[in-house]
Amino acid sequence: MNSIPSYALYGEIAAPENTWMHWETIRSRSHLYGYHIAPHRHEQLSQMLFIDSGHAHVALDDITRDVEGPVLIMIPPLVVHGFTFSNDINGHVLTFFARDLARLVEDSPPVTALLGQPGIVDLSGADERKKTVPRMVSELVSEGGRTEPGQTLALRARVLLLMVAIHRAAVLGEREADAKSNRSETLARSFQSEVDRHYSKSRSIGDYAAAIGISPTHLNRVCNQIFGTSALGVIERRIVLEARRYLRFSVLSIKEIAYVLGYEDPAYFSRFFRRQTGMTPQEYRDQSSVTA
Repeated sequence: MNSIPSYALYGEIAAPENTWMHWETIRSRSHLYGYHIAPHRHEQLSQMLFIDSGHAHVALDDITRDVEGPVLIMIPPLVVHGFTFSNDINGHVLTFFARDLARLVEDSPPVTALLGQPGIVDLSGADERKKTVPRMVSELVSEGGRTEPGQTLALRARVLLLMVAIHRAAVLGEREADAKSNRSETLARSFQSEVDRHYSKSRSIGDYAAAIGISPTHLNRVCNQIFGTSALGVIERRIVLEARRYLRFSVLSIKEIAYVLGYEDPAYFSRFFRRQTGMTPQEYRDQSSVTA
């Protein structure tokens, strides 16, 4: 870890003095470094990066992602982080002593857990729980610029409300991801059922996509997510499975098996099978008869 720079604020060794909260725009510091913030860490500071608009490549320890605003990035102490921002980046960096934040939310284990892990909270969408976070960041920054009596108390109250809003947005994001995953699994099962019925008649991705009511692009995305391969890959796996069954458990000739599986050219079927399994159909049949 000695080779990883440790800063207070990026490029600065000393922490802000007599300041409960430090804030600045993302642009004000990043433009000094060509909008590139090299990997570094903070030993005692927690940060929240709110990107209102613009693009960023984000590295948080072993997490790397490209994000578009609005999004909020949580950075606990000691987490190595770095960014590359687009020139039109717009947003704020909020910096706190970690101990102060921990005291503030100590009565809420879920919020405490949120503070302790690096994370990226998507704030796009129409849900009011997500819209609340940008508004509260703006109100917190406005309060930070005032010099009125009771400012420290007001800041703490606003930060506590902001943390609750972030927690709610994060929980909403998890629910949305779960719903999306469930939807993908349902579509994947529907596609698999269609393949089981029609694999010997059709290899058209468009036909299968139309049958379950989505686009071919969406179908491929679902298959990659659930099956780890393209829609065509799923179809070809099913063909190979059936071919193995026929080769092992039937007396049909390889030519006849090819026809049953929808191949008019047995030689093409043999090449396909070898490409998928590393063996010709006859080699597979011979091996299966030995091990049976």
